[in-house]
Amino acid sequence: MSAPYPARPSRPVVAFLALALLAAILLLDALRAPPVDLFAAPPPVALGSGVAPGGAHCSGG
Repeated sequence: MSAPYPARPSRPVVAFLALALLAAILLLDALRAPPVDLFAAPPPVALGSGVAPGGAHCSGG
């Protein structure tokens, strides 16, 4: 007698598929995005630097 449900994939298979999907999304994003201009980019941490925030929903005002 056969099982009423099809066999489910094992955890390593699901983990590999999830990581492969994540890698594919990151690769697609990296290929489609314009290159980053490091001279025009804001500092990653601007605590006390005097640089005004911009571009986010909380910086409009």
